[in-house]
Amino acid sequence: MRALLSVYDKMGLIELAAGLIDLGWEIVSTGGTLRALSEAGIPARAVAEVTGFPEILDGRVKTLHPAIHSGLLARRDDPAHLATLAQHGIGPIDLLAGNLYPFAATVADPTVPFAEAIEQIDVGGPAMIRAAAKNHAGVLVLTDPADYAPILAEIVAGGVAPARRRDLAAKAFAHIAAYDAVVADYLRGDGFPAEVSLAGRKAQDLRYGENPHQAAAAYRRLIAGTAPRGILDAEQFAGKELSFNNLLDADAAWAVVSALPGEEPAVCIVKHTIPCGAAVRGSLPSAFAAALAGDPVSAFGGIVALTQPLDAETATLIADIFFEVVIAPGFTLEARELLGRKRGLRLLQMPPIETRGPPRAAWDVRPISGGLLLQEADTRPPDESTWRVVSPRPPTAAEWADLRFAWAVVRHVKSNAIVLARDRSLVGVGVGQPNRLGSVRLAADTAGPRARGAALASDAFFPFADGVATAAAAGVTAVIQPGGSVRDPEVLVAADAAGLAMVFTGQRHFRH
Repeated sequence: MRALLSVYDKMGLIELAAGLIDLGWEIVSTGGTLRALSEAGIPARAVAEVTGFPEILDGRVKTLHPAIHSGLLARRDDPAHLATLAQHGIGPIDLLAGNLYPFAATVADPTVPFAEAIEQIDVGGPAMIRAAAKNHAGVLVLTDPADYAPILAEIVAGGVAPARRRDLAAKAFAHIAAYDAVVADYLRGDGFPAEVSLAGRKAQDLRYGENPHQAAAAYRRLIAGTAPRGILDAEQFAGKELSFNNLLDADAAWAVVSALPGEEPAVCIVKHTIPCGAAVRGSLPSAFAAALAGDPVSAFGGIVALTQPLDAETATLIADIFFEVVIAPGFTLEARELLGRKRGLRLLQMPPIETRGPPRAAWDVRPISGGLLLQEADTRPPDESTWRVVSPRPPTAAEWADLRFAWAVVRHVKSNAIVLARDRSLVGVGVGQPNRLGSVRLAADTAGPRARGAALASDAFFPFADGVATAAAAGVTAVIQPGGSVRDPEVLVAADAAGLAMVFTGQRHFRH
């Protein structure tokens, strides 16, 4: 029996090779893998010895040879194939362990020259893996070091079952497909390609999906360039395993709190991906208290995200409420000990923000029956140079602060979206209604008396004046919205009649 070992990631290599040698296998290897085996005292033949041809073109060509690919592709159940091997003096290859150059890791650094990135595009490796995976009935193909020990154990126990071989082949094809997807992502320019592949690597299995009858897993997106770091990169300090819904809500909470304007401490509370509380204040405890006051009933069982390391004082306030997850860039020892006593509460510490350069523009991917919808993610920061005060009365300084705050929040609320803010705190949310007037009413009902003196943000224009009139009747004094409706003149008349300040941003933020 003969194995070909050609890996970039050397994890588990020596143990695999030693196990095969103990079983009487012959090992063939290449380049750095061969050197690693030799240094460990493991006998192996060089690929050049098998092919009778040296590695050329700085190693670009070494395994692309009939002596290698015939050994991988020959069917063991076809006498003609075996006779051809014998005629040409080619031995079959029964196991291939291969993984690829670190292209994604290379291009994650924006300073890497294009020529250097191109050299990290593996050619021979994917070709061998494809050949072995195609012929998996006769060739074991290993692309994940985690499979080395189990497969060795199965070989010792008498052989690897056909179903297991097929699973390994599927894993191999997925491995090279993900690799190629990142390469394509790196090479393509702007716009949407005629064909698209999306790559991901499993981060963890989940207990279940949105409901217990749905299986689920979480994957990290593999993209070319510096990927934005998110919830899956957080370090969990305490609490139960994260669920599908926990991850969705935690991602939503972190997105909102990260977008809130200013350098002061900020807190956001999310329930079912909807912000039900958010605030910016001079201290973290006061920011949490203000966020909780936004909707303390909805906050129960929600997710809390904070922009500053969690201290003991704020942790004491959080401990009085049932929350599922707390997310922060850090935790003091006292805060961790205090909240760690709540066995069901997950504590997530977010990683430091990457500073090597901005991430490449990401795609927002939505599944539909039989297909996918792709769009650029709505992550463009607000550009106040495009904002226009369209009312006779301009906003006051306090109203401007609330308008900026509300505009930062409303883009994270499902359409039709209305938010009310006062003193840089979220006091009312209207979400997901089929008409904008319904969302205004919901937001005003949630806010109650706190709507008086509040600023309102709308993710899209008001198609009729009734929404503005309803907001004014509730006590709203300033509105920020994209504008652009054919009835803008009617809306402005209603705003002026109520003494409202109004700002047009010229940018819509639907979130379906």
